[in-house]
Amino acid sequence: MTTTGALAPDGTAGRPGRAALPATYLLWLAGAQLGALGDAALAFALGWAAAAHGGGAAGLVLTAITVSRTALVLVGGAVADRLGARRVMLAGDAVMLAATLTLAAVAGGWGTPLRLLVLAAVVIGVVDAFYLPASGSMPRLLVGTGQLPRALALRQAGGQLAVLLGAPLGGALVAAGGLPGVALVDAASFAVVLLVLLRVPVPHRPGRQHPEQHHQHHQHHQRPRRRGGPGLPAEAAAGVRLAARDRLLRSALLLTGAAAGALLPVVSLLAPLLARTAGWGAGAAGLVAGGQGAGVLVVASLLAWRDGGGREDGGREHGARENRGTAGVGAAYGLCVAAAGIALLAVAPGPGTAVVGGVVTGAGSGLFACRIAPLVLGAAPEDHLSRVQALLTLVQSAALVLSTGLLGLLADAVGPRTPTALCAAATGAAGLLALASPVLRRGAVLAGRTGGGQSARAGRGRTRRGRTAARSDTPQDSGASGGGDE
Repeated sequence: MTTTGALAPDGTAGRPGRAALPATYLLWLAGAQLGALGDAALAFALGWAAAAHGGGAAGLVLTAITVSRTALVLVGGAVADRLGARRVMLAGDAVMLAATLTLAAVAGGWGTPLRLLVLAAVVIGVVDAFYLPASGSMPRLLVGTGQLPRALALRQAGGQLAVLLGAPLGGALVAAGGLPGVALVDAASFAVVLLVLLRVPVPHRPGRQHPEQHHQHHQHHQRPRRRGGPGLPAEAAAGVRLAARDRLLRSALLLTGAAAGALLPVVSLLAPLLARTAGWGAGAAGLVAGGQGAGVLVVASLLAWRDGGGREDGGREHGARENRGTAGVGAAYGLCVAAAGIALLAVAPGPGTAVVGGVVTGAGSGLFACRIAPLVLGAAPEDHLSRVQALLTLVQSAALVLSTGLLGLLADAVGPRTPTALCAAATGAAGLLALASPVLRRGAVLAGRTGGGQSARAGRGRTRRGRTAARSDTPQDSGASGGGDE
């Protein structure tokens, strides 16, 4: 990866008038995307090996990943907030390095029995439950709040590229060396990510507090506790309570769940059914999926290039003002664009129109993802970053599992065009409701949030008064001090 411009005093490359993303973030992101590419290849290889045992076996393997991840993700978020994101990620990469090496050895010696594939899927799901919340908090820990939109758009673009390249890479590796070969390649990617994490310092940046808030926070942590402090379930529940009480977080998470349930099954489930029932062939279904991925990639790349993330002389506060009021509105517009693409897919008379619908759907979903992610991450208190990311994963997974089953049953009963049209209507309705929501309309990527959630009204009050601390709407009952990585 090459950068242009002079080297800023903090060691980052920059252009005049715009602060570049920190070199530490770019280094971590490069390693993370390499690991994502290896994971995508392994996922394809596991599915291919499981398909040899039948469709039910393939579904069992995929379900084992989803169920184990969903069941433990809230606990995983609490662990990452307690121990620090970097420690959890180092442990997860070490476990996966050992697991993939073991998978390669066992598969090379004894083949790919179903129980081996299910066991590998469970291990992947369990590690994901701890790794994903920690990884999701890293952009907030490594970049300024004003740079979050650009940092997360760049991450979204890299992740989409890994998804697009992962299946072809997995297919080529399976043809060359089977599942053992793919597992060895994935193990090498985990080794690289481990080395990158060892080189990337992850600071613990406690946010600023008003003196009264600091006094209350100090008193809170001086209260007598039971021996050993609160348990992980209590800390996980504290993250849920915080999100439920914070209006901005609650609204953003509900919108994300609605989008996941109405938007994600379209390309993965309904588009193949449309192609099959209309007689377009598997190639057309693949082109629709590719068009959706290309739409996401293009929009994410454009936003990563366009979002300034604050000027060099304006700092984090300028970046927050620059993004105020745009994140929630951008997410809502993204859903409206995606709804138009899904509607086009529902009425497509031929594969060409369906591919255009896939591209439009991807562009809208890319805009939504690149705007809602910094809104949620910027709204989370620094001692709850991983728990909020765990909730984000949970609401998406739960909504996707529920809607996929219902849409599949409906498609069997009335054909795939009706559920596709319903998805378009639901996605559009979610976008319009978001535009009508004052909290999301005024949603901003705010800096210096600590000890609890804040509403958009509190953020506006801070801007009007020019104060550095905003009123907290959420009691500080987390029961966790938010251990970071020094």
